Amino acid sequence: MAFATSLKLHNPFSPTSAATERRDLDFPAAVYRTRWLRNPPRTVAMATVPTNDGAPRINGHPHINGHAHSYAPALAPRVAFQGAPGAYSEFAAKTAVPGCATVPCRTFADAIAAVQAGQADRAILPVESTMEGTALRNYDLLLRHDLVISQEVNLFVHYCLLAMPGVRPAELRRVISHPMALAHCGRALAQLGLHRREPVEDTAGAVEMLRSHRLLDTAAIASPRAALLYGLDVLADGLQDESWNVTRFLLLSPKSPTSPATPPLPPPNPKTSMVIAHRGGSMVVLLKVLSAFSRRNINLTKLEIINSSASENKAPVMILDIRGKGSLRAFPHVLYVDFEGSKEDPRAKEAIDEISEFSVFVRILGCYAANPNVYDLQ
Repeated sequence: MAFATSLKLHNPFSPTSAATERRDLDFPAAVYRTRWLRNPPRTVAMATVPTNDGAPRINGHPHINGHAHSYAPALAPRVAFQGAPGAYSEFAAKTAVPGCATVPCRTFADAIAAVQAGQADRAILPVESTMEGTALRNYDLLLRHDLVISQEVNLFVHYCLLAMPGVRPAELRRVISHPMALAHCGRALAQLGLHRREPVEDTAGAVEMLRSHRLLDTAAIASPRAALLYGLDVLADGLQDESWNVTRFLLLSPKSPTSPATPPLPPPNPKTSMVIAHRGGSMVVLLKVLSAFSRRNINLTKLEIINSSASENKAPVMILDIRGKGSLRAFPHVLYVDFEGSKEDPRAKEAIDEISEFSVFVRILGCYAANPNVYDLQ
């Protein structure tokens, strides 16, 4: 698994007042946790639409691979997400695309496959959190497919301890949830005496399991919206160990056909994401990349180094070369870069051209509107 070193500059998602520390994790593929100390970004309350199990069907089935998708008007865009109805990814989808029909999928790869198969118009993936850092596995998925980033959304993740109606805390023997949720609530669970913790695919899936099997000795960690959706009792609120827990999601879309004579207009307040593959010598390349942007007064909001080595049993990063027919290529040394501005800006074009001269491969992952708001779905 690739090792990531993260450097973030001028990022509203990661203020300079944050202190960052190394943390070893098996899941997800992230190695940093950020603790927010002061001056968090502005939060925006956001209402969501509950899922309706009587939704239209896809190819004769009520779901792609496990759950019914949400009802919406026939022409509403369909957004694929990983998890069961009520998952945080579904809330992110409805925040990014109000009125959309959500398409639950078992895995993040399935969500991308749904777009490529025409079963969804877009997919949404969590890619970064203040407690776990970058989700490298989801970035890997993005790099392996010919989709572009069209939008970003930041959600405040608010965990609750949920149980079947009438169950008292003293009756609980175990707690189930997504591995990340269990890790985020470790101290609170210890204080409640819940030491038996079992991971499942996602938070909403834990709630669905709890409800469908009527587990009276089990609690689930999920959102307050999931409690309403599945009719469960909230035994504890604000269960997360860190008070400021934000996850960044990216909305992925197929490329829109454009004419060379009429290039697309840049979005308002644009941000561009790109990946750079190079031959090694990370510090030298890093300085060159920083110089290419700084000399043109372009701010970076994310800069992350991925170094892979066969001797250290770290697999190279696989990137789809979208030129021509497209093929997967392996690169051991990669940089992820987000910068302020449009890729069509003359200064940005100059910087990208300069970087292309000393790199092996450059791919623009998307140009989209930067959104510094953090949406609270309570």
